[in-house]
Amino acid sequence: MSEEKAAFLRASWVNVLGNVAKIVVEGSLGLAFGSLALIADAAHSLADLLASLVVLVWGRLSFRGPDSTHPHGHDRVEPITALFVGVTLIGLAVKILLDAVTALIEGPEIQFSVLLVFGLGFAIADMLFVYWYTDRTNRQLDSTGLKALASDALNDVYTSFAAVLGVFGAGVGMPIVDPLAGGLVSLLVLHQGYRIARENIRYLTGEAPPPAEVAKIERTVTDHPDVYDVHDLRCHYVGTSVEVELHAEVPGGLTLRSAHDLETELRNSLLDRPTVGDVHIHLDPGGIGEWDSLMTDTSKTVKSETQKSESGTSETDDSVN
Repeated sequence: MSEEKAAFLRASWVNVLGNVAKIVVEGSLGLAFGSLALIADAAHSLADLLASLVVLVWGRLSFRGPDSTHPHGHDRVEPITALFVGVTLIGLAVKILLDAVTALIEGPEIQFSVLLVFGLGFAIADMLFVYWYTDRTNRQLDSTGLKALASDALNDVYTSFAAVLGVFGAGVGMPIVDPLAGGLVSLLVLHQGYRIARENIRYLTGEAPPPAEVAKIERTVTDHPDVYDVHDLRCHYVGTSVEVELHAEVPGGLTLRSAHDLETELRNSLLDRPTVGDVHIHLDPGGIGEWDSLMTDTSKTVKSETQKSESGTSETDDSVN
């Protein structure tokens, strides 16, 4: 097992066990004392637990290389797991919000106890540790699945602080604050789920990367001294990586070996970018008019050089004949 895969599995297990502990403590106390805020927070962690298990099981597939059934690897597995996390959180948030509205209409039934404060304190400390460990591990792995889990753990801290308001309200004789806090928790969860789902839908539908990233990719190629221009540049996500397709205009007199070496050099320079996963380059002799933009003075010079090279080749052939 590779070190990266082992680190991924450790971080996934930390999320699983952290959520189990939070569910047991908050869920039992919330049910015992009728706190909707704690029940909502524990239910949030129940969805997190399911998401953590999905990332643990599916996410490990992303470390497999290409095989006979997946010739381009398993890069799409991670955004699928992260999308599952986002959709689960959205559904849970809607359920919590409906419960909060019902409690506001029918009246809350919370009974204050110092144990509720203990439960929330444990939950906050628990999720802070889970977030810290997952985020630290993911700085080397850059996994979208772990990124979603780390964001969700940090969101758990915020929702637990919102639940503190509900418990505080019950402690000072204002039980109505508890369902209000539960509703606030649901809105925070809804926002987090939407953000995670939207990001990973972009990956799965092959959306283009941000314009700034596309510009950097193009500049990586055009900065090479033997490249006059780039056209038909297409960049899109395949999983979390960017696949690049482009035509590069190069001197027309290059030998086949020189053109091959140039293409390899350009491809490797693009693959060195952390966002790029695959590259397809087509080399065009500069100045042949294959692109739509007006020919620049540089491309005219390239065309002249190409014609001279072809003329020299023709004279050589005549002398041989």
